Amino acid sequence: MASWASRLATESGLATILRSGRDAKLLCAQRFVRLFAYGASFLVLVPFLASLGIPDARIGLFMTMTLLGDVVISLVLTAITDRVGRRRILTVGTLLMAGSGVVFALSDNFWVLLLASIVGVISPSGNEIGPFRAVEESVLAQLTPTAQRSDMFAWYTLFGTAGTALGSLTSGGIVQIIQDRDGASNTAYRVIFIMYAAIGVVKCLLTLALTSAVEAAPAWPAPASSTEPNERSALLSGEGRDETDPNSDSTSVSKPTVSQRIRYLFPHISHESRSILFRLILLFALDSFASGMAAPSWITYFFITVHTLAPAILGTLFLVTNILASFSNLLALPLARRLGPLKTMAFTHLPSALFLAMVPVPPASKSFGTPLAMAFLALRACTQSMDQAPRQAFLSAAVLPAERTAVMGVVNTVKTLMQAGGVGFSGVLAGRHQWLLLLGGAGALKASYDLLLLWNFSHMRSRQEDDEAT
Repeated sequence: MASWASRLATESGLATILRSGRDAKLLCAQRFVRLFAYGASFLVLVPFLASLGIPDARIGLFMTMTLLGDVVISLVLTAITDRVGRRRILTVGTLLMAGSGVVFALSDNFWVLLLASIVGVISPSGNEIGPFRAVEESVLAQLTPTAQRSDMFAWYTLFGTAGTALGSLTSGGIVQIIQDRDGASNTAYRVIFIMYAAIGVVKCLLTLALTSAVEAAPAWPAPASSTEPNERSALLSGEGRDETDPNSDSTSVSKPTVSQRIRYLFPHISHESRSILFRLILLFALDSFASGMAAPSWITYFFITVHTLAPAILGTLFLVTNILASFSNLLALPLARRLGPLKTMAFTHLPSALFLAMVPVPPASKSFGTPLAMAFLALRACTQSMDQAPRQAFLSAAVLPAERTAVMGVVNTVKTLMQAGGVGFSGVLAGRHQWLLLLGGAGALKASYDLLLLWNFSHMRSRQEDDEAT
């Protein structure tokens, strides 16, 4: 019995998370509380804005500007993280998160709320926003041995999913209780934003508890000889030769200019990594655009309009698919240990894409049509999330350690933008009831992504292993 329990803990990745250090556990806790806050706030965000008398058109503008503001701020912060310090950037993010919650709890002005959402951290959809994910994944890749990264990322993802689900459940319960007691919806919404700000403070405390082990190693070593100075060493030291001092060493480096210091904040990405990043961006953009086309909101609309599902049945369907998608992350771990991250990504994601393409095929006019469409959606959920942990493990191995944070920030930014584009594009097809073209096309794009990923990277080794071998 003990040997079976030990094997189960190893295969499920539980042993990895239990053996991980304090910093890794703190990062998982941060993801849980952050996604708890996102899950609680996105549920009331649109009703809150509507309760202030803000027109639907302005609410749409609010959501768009929030997303664009987050993309820009996240891209800049993740680019300079490894120079400024990972704990500092995470702390800044938590303060922005807490500040946004306070503003939403106190203000009624649309433009003030819009500014707080653009500059601060407010999730319009319950998904990850801000610089947190890219920084945390880079740190976890640094703290975790290569062979165990898929395990760590799977549990990291699971903590986030659990946080979102519990946050939404808690938010709905609190709002319902306050409305039943006082009949004041606006007050209930503000209570949620107060809770959001408080969670930002809790996340800040968890960030301050991190040790220096989470920081990036210096990307440029000190010069081998004082007679061979370079710009990077000057920037690291912040000092140069005093021109007025006759005893100053003539080989010292002059004090760096302001422009040189600004350039130093942004990472140097090697030529090979830029080539890999460009190909990954194109592929992840394809997959994210397809994910936007098959967003849960459109799938919900499809089952309501085409199959006329009752809300209770629809809620049960999505509860089942979310549970299947969440725990399928753990089922991918034994495959990742045997096949490697890349093949696990492709071989688990490809069936999911095919099942998605089959969802609109069964005719609603037939008695078997609706159950069969629901079955295809459930089968898709069985494998749709199995590529997440291997994908992050693969991405962390595809670039050098000093480049991970910036590269993950760029990738997450591109994915967010393309997913938003997919959601907008799908509105045209959904309005014309072209469901076969919409969901079938999304499945075809995702299948193409899997095959192109295998074709481009099947022979690539870990960049860190190659760097150490040379």
